[in-house]
Amino acid sequence: MAQQAPVSAGTGTGVTSDEVFRVETHGIDPIPEADRHGSAKDLFWLWFGSNLTFTYVINGALAVSFGLSFWQAVTVVVIGGLSFFVISAAGLSGIRTGTATLVISRAAFGVLGNFPAGLLNWVVSIGYTVVNTVVGTLALEVLLADLGLGGGHTARALALAVTLAMTFAVALWGHATVQLAERWLAYVLAAGFGVLVLLLLPGTESGGGGAAGGAGFSGWTLAFVVMLAGPFSYLPMPADYTRYLPRDTSLRSITLSGALGGMVSSVALGVAGAAAATQADMTDAVAGVEGLLPGWFRPVFLLLVLGGSVTNSILTLYSSSLNLQVLGVPWSRAKAIVISVVVTALGSLGALFLTDFTESLLSFLSLLIIVFAPWGGVFLADMLLRRCRYDTDALHATGRTGAYWYRAGCHPAGMAALVTGMAFAALTCDSELWMGPLVAPLGGGDLTLLGSLVSGLTYWALARRTVPAAPAT
Repeated sequence: MAQQAPVSAGTGTGVTSDEVFRVETHGIDPIPEADRHGSAKDLFWLWFGSNLTFTYVINGALAVSFGLSFWQAVTVVVIGGLSFFVISAAGLSGIRTGTATLVISRAAFGVLGNFPAGLLNWVVSIGYTVVNTVVGTLALEVLLADLGLGGGHTARALALAVTLAMTFAVALWGHATVQLAERWLAYVLAAGFGVLVLLLLPGTESGGGGAAGGAGFSGWTLAFVVMLAGPFSYLPMPADYTRYLPRDTSLRSITLSGALGGMVSSVALGVAGAAAATQADMTDAVAGVEGLLPGWFRPVFLLLVLGGSVTNSILTLYSSSLNLQVLGVPWSRAKAIVISVVVTALGSLGALFLTDFTESLLSFLSLLIIVFAPWGGVFLADMLLRRCRYDTDALHATGRTGAYWYRAGCHPAGMAALVTGMAFAALTCDSELWMGPLVAPLGGGDLTLLGSLVSGLTYWALARRTVPAAPAT
């Protein structure tokens, strides 16, 4: 039995391997029964806090820019929020196995077949961490200038150092500290964003304005891609944050808690963005929203942008350290995270001081949905076929004798389904970097996200007779 630490001031876990403000000692190794703790309600604050980010304001504004009216944009925002029910339900795999999502996906793709998606997911998580860090840094730089604390490269460097430090410190300490930070930051950010929503909604033009309400098939599909891409990007993560929960935690409780958290924050901010887009030019979303706000709220608004960037980066940075262990980095989670922080820092420095590649990076990251939508479809289909029951020892067996080695380390059904879904997504993708040949014949619609449905159904057809549910271990 692991020695239990005393719970302090209502913030401790009582578990020495995962205590608040101490470096977490577990990584992707299965969490033993003695170290399981917490409850499903912790997931509400985790997903609520991490999604209180200005990104959703931008997404809501984009929906209007694609030609949707305010109420049409709200419909898309709400449907996007509902997708968190799927993301949250996928966390049951973490409860059953005690390990990270990208370890569990070895069951669907094989030990070696799982590697490419794991590598791309690390790239995506670092890419979004860089983008969030840059956004937070620029907001803090403006705030420092407003407070008369200087400007130029010195102020920008200071803002970057502060933003990185806040993110790195929490993610380095690990799971318990991440959960605590997301909860307390959520309290503060929710109050601030709540005021933001109240300030933006009264001036809303419900009809839209301009070309709003004239969206065709293309506008609707682009709006859905933008709104659902965020939740889809979390699919390789949910088990990372449920693996410590007791084994008797129910599917119903984790689904409702996590989904409501992600949905409430993303929908509220998405609606605010749609409202702002009916009143102002949102080409520069931060400036557009800022122009609609009273002067006294400007410092608060900048702090909200910074805080939202940090809460989201904490989540992606923490998962990236587990991801590196999945890829075979022979270090502890706390040491592996240094690699992610260094790459994030270099990327942020490049974006802020050398060249503005943020827009290009965002275009590249959005293109990767061609991979991750089909990957998510296969992973979820496999989870359903197995009834979320895995051979935990086999998930961590990297030799040829493991149950998930399959053929030459790859699961033929999983790989075939993934390629099929990716082919469909590539043919129907409409992005700045790539337009699929079927986009025009289909009326200009972007059907990339349906790649998940294509891959999931393909996997179901290929594997439904050969993939058994393993005994719970």
